[in-house]
Amino acid sequence: MSRGVSMNGSTPGLQALPRAYLFVPADRPERFAKARASGADAVIIDLEDAVAPEAKARARDVLAAALDESAPLVVRINAAGTPWFDDDLELCRHPGVAAVMLPKAEGIDAVCTVVETTFKDVLPIIESARGLHEMDTIARVPGVIRLAFGSVDLALDLGIDCDPDGAEIELLAFRSQLVLASRLAALAAPVDGVSTAINDPQRLQADAQRSRRLGFGAKLCIHPQQVATVQAVFAPSPERVAWARRVCEAFAAAGGAAVAVDGQMVDLPVVQRARAVLRDAGLSA
Repeated sequence: MSRGVSMNGSTPGLQALPRAYLFVPADRPERFAKARASGADAVIIDLEDAVAPEAKARARDVLAAALDESAPLVVRINAAGTPWFDDDLELCRHPGVAAVMLPKAEGIDAVCTVVETTFKDVLPIIESARGLHEMDTIARVPGVIRLAFGSVDLALDLGIDCDPDGAEIELLAFRSQLVLASRLAALAAPVDGVSTAINDPQRLQADAQRSRRLGFGAKLCIHPQQVATVQAVFAPSPERVAWARRVCEAFAAAGGAAVAVDGQMVDLPVVQRARAVLRDAGLSA
């Protein structure tokens, strides 16, 4: 069984810690190659929201023909209880599927079914009141590697009318709950929801910066042009990396004692944060 479970959320066929996940409709195979070439850390072929009910079966067949073991993809299946769930699971046994994204995750039964049927790692999407209530147990199911936040569907389920400014302050508490649940379950930092304003790079950057500040480690993208911005926000900046190096070097030179760096006192918690920055940048801590 391909578990790949770890604190960095790695899974076979994917970068160790994806920062930008790009959705592509399963019934648009002409977009698959473009998505793979977009630079996204992980491509999610979507059998759920992006595909009309009458096109589900054909989309699944199209995806089956396009799957390639040498370039595995994440697949967002249809939710448990839908007419397409079982057939989607059967498809996801294919070695060309790197991991399964489970929408409307609301309990451990569906998550366990995905794991036990596909033998793949799972990214449950928390996007309902029931999902929030069951989130802690969902996060602890063996095979779950990362939680994702379904902001649009959650707002709908809870009757929340977010301000048109796009900041989604109304969802702040729920985002923080995902971060906490992920940490308690020793999962990688969760994946934040989509930004629907495709042609508003400033809004996208603000959204991604909010996600990172709250403790998210990645974000879902719905267009290739969103990928670079998301990756840039979630990657440590050169200035941040330089700071982390100064902190670690000064701490080592002080023999592990508290030391001042850039006019600020540095003790062990600050050093641990600096080491995390270096790890995020792929550097030795």
